[in-house]
Amino acid sequence: MLIVKKHIIAAAVLCTLASGAALAQQAQKTEGPWMVRARAVYVDTYNSTSGVATALDLNVDSKWIPEVDISYFFNKNVAAELILTWPQKMTVNAGNTSIGSIKVLPPTLLLQYHFDGLPVKPYVGAGINYTNFSGVSLPAGVTINNSSWGGALQAGVDIPLKDNMYLNLDLKKVWMGTDVYVGGVNSGSLNVNPLLLGVGLGWRF
Repeated sequence: MLIVKKHIIAAAVLCTLASGAALAQQAQKTEGPWMVRARAVYVDTYNSTSGVATALDLNVDSKWIPEVDISYFFNKNVAAELILTWPQKMTVNAGNTSIGSIKVLPPTLLLQYHFDGLPVKPYVGAGINYTNFSGVSLPAGVTINNSSWGGALQAGVDIPLKDNMYLNLDLKKVWMGTDVYVGGVNSGSLNVNPLLLGVGLGWRF
């Protein structure tokens, strides 16, 4: 009789564990593999130059921009994130004097690792950035390349709020730059290499 009772208790425990695992799995499935975030991002430019760009002390102003990103989770730890915005107008200076502007479109693709088992969800990422420069308005005879490829690094955290909504804090370092031409002659380079500090909301589905 005692053995039968032990078997009944063991079966009940197994059923409880199985039910709990099923519920946990179901809760995890409700989140889904997709996540969309909307961020306000401060573009903190770290200008470096060479050639004529150095002589003119060319630099690009820092500013706030909107950002939207789409992430796909391959599993609970690994995700890919595509970061998007629309062309953002940036002021170009010679020293402290504005000499024109350019529009910058910098889509970035990152592979991320998300840490689990914590009350918050930190992550790190690395990837590649493509920048398109358009709407160039500079002094007569001065032009730049219209595109740039560079690396990108990322660290951030998603903080659960309610349901599938998260508060997101994000930090990225992006390498971008362009050659500067004066009278059609390559006369140096202007590297913007911004640090991007973002805050926003994310939705997992």
